Amino acid sequence: MNIEEYFARISYDGSHKDTDLQTLTDIFQHHIRAIPFENLSMHCGEDIHLELEATYNKIVRKSRGGWCLESNHLLFWALQELGYDVCILGANSYDPAERAYTDEMNHILLKVVIQGSSYIVDAGFGGAYQAWQPLMLVPGKDQPQIPGIFRFLEDNGTWYFEKVKRKHHVSEQSVPSTVTPGLGNIRKIYTFTLEPRQIDDFQELNAYLQVDSDNILRKKSICTLQTLEGVYALVGWTFSEMKYNYMEDMDLLQITTFTDEELEKTLKEKFNIVLENKLVPINVRGLPPNLVDTV
Repeated sequence: MNIEEYFARISYDGSHKDTDLQTLTDIFQHHIRAIPFENLSMHCGEDIHLELEATYNKIVRKSRGGWCLESNHLLFWALQELGYDVCILGANSYDPAERAYTDEMNHILLKVVIQGSSYIVDAGFGGAYQAWQPLMLVPGKDQPQIPGIFRFLEDNGTWYFEKVKRKHHVSEQSVPSTVTPGLGNIRKIYTFTLEPRQIDDFQELNAYLQVDSDNILRKKSICTLQTLEGVYALVGWTFSEMKYNYMEDMDLLQITTFTDEELEKTLKEKFNIVLENKLVPINVRGLPPNLVDTV
């Protein structure tokens, strides 16, 4: 494993002499635009291992993506290699169907400290709730980015991460969505504490998610990737393309349904993924068809 090979994977050729915020932001943006959030391994009959070398080989050398446990672990390694003060944190994601946060920790994110200021860096959430820049860890401050407005809240050592929703204009429809940003249109994303974690703390979760038939990662084959304009999402046979700020306070959403034969071409053209084993796509009915509002 070496940092230059990682940089080639994410097409980063900038400077990395300084462990400053600008360099962190540049590397982070290259990472999320090159490495998809995806769970395709479990739908191709492949096991997912959390050992760093396995993750590195999969994402860097085989040009695959990974879910949060893989993508953020790889980014953690890269930032450590560069000399950043970085640690792993654990989070409990929000389940809109249950209108509650999960009881068990099921997500990892990174905290990076630069010149005494803490930033949250998370390359592994995917979909439309993926931040494009490191976020200052301060409570109650709106932090506008191209994907939308993010903020943290804090209560007695527990932090809450959320995003303001925009309107969506679906290209096949003549009437835009009536969702308007505001206090009533907040998407809760996850909650976390600042207790440092190790990747081994997530080994049991990693094993469980691959066999638990009830979780969304088993019920949906997922591949999402951030673009210069928005985000791609392939869920089952449904491909969604989001363009941020298509009009003021409105994102453009285009949705296409593919056949099995078209999926392989789409994975290559949109996500630069060539699978070694056959994908068995799935998108269980009764769940939202795409990840624009679910992840």
